[in-house]
Amino acid sequence: MILVTGATGNVGAELVTALAKAGEPVRALVRKPRDAVLPPGVEPVAGDLNRPESLTDALTGVRGLFLLPGYADLPGLLALARRAGVARVVLLSGGSAALEDMDNAVSRYMTVSERDVRESGVPWTFLRPRAFMSNALRWLPQLAAGDVVRVPFAGVRAAVIDPFDIAAVAARALLSDGHASQIYELTGPDSLLPMDQVDVLAKVLERDLRCEGLTNEDARAEMTAAMPVEYVDAFFSFYVDGTLDESRVLPTVREVTGRPPRTFEQWARAHADAFR
Repeated sequence: MILVTGATGNVGAELVTALAKAGEPVRALVRKPRDAVLPPGVEPVAGDLNRPESLTDALTGVRGLFLLPGYADLPGLLALARRAGVARVVLLSGGSAALEDMDNAVSRYMTVSERDVRESGVPWTFLRPRAFMSNALRWLPQLAAGDVVRVPFAGVRAAVIDPFDIAAVAARALLSDGHASQIYELTGPDSLLPMDQVDVLAKVLERDLRCEGLTNEDARAEMTAAMPVEYVDAFFSFYVDGTLDESRVLPTVREVTGRPPRTFEQWARAHADAFR
């Protein structure tokens, strides 16, 4: 039995589907089990990652755990998992964990989460994906309003990755041997600017789209309206100060899964209905 936390998120939903297709018994941790739309045979369970004691039943009989980072009592949750007999933990982390920058809010919670898992005594695998292709869904309101997409950090390249590929690597690490104590840096096949992604969407949607970069001042104002300022500062550190480079393309997805990662165009065509 595999327990997938964040089971309706970008990566979690793909992982639940991949595990179910592989014939693996899966429990999906969701907020409202009655409302969850899951593949046939997947068992929805409720629980709160901030309250490990609420996951006692969810962990019963579980041998593999897919875990999200950033929760306050990960040591307590992992101790519970160890007592329940969990033999593998796959943590969804990020590239900024390697910075170990405790003054950066994003790097800090990634770093602390990896430390907690390392110290848990349960065999672990860390996934450090670059920016998700699915982040382009943030442009939906702009695309509904017109043909101009205004973006922060317009000059920053990223080897964006399809959550489908992150899930494929996670499934391998959960279902097969040889992945313990491995850190997988995961990227897509191309290093793209935001304008490159908008150009691909224009082709797929058959629309005359245009990408415009926000000034740093405008970007900070928009981001501050949507998230805590410490996270805005973290992203400015990454992409304006240049402390995090997500542009390098790596072969990890192919090495682990035996096939190349999906392109942004493949992702866009698979999700075109969302943009329409």
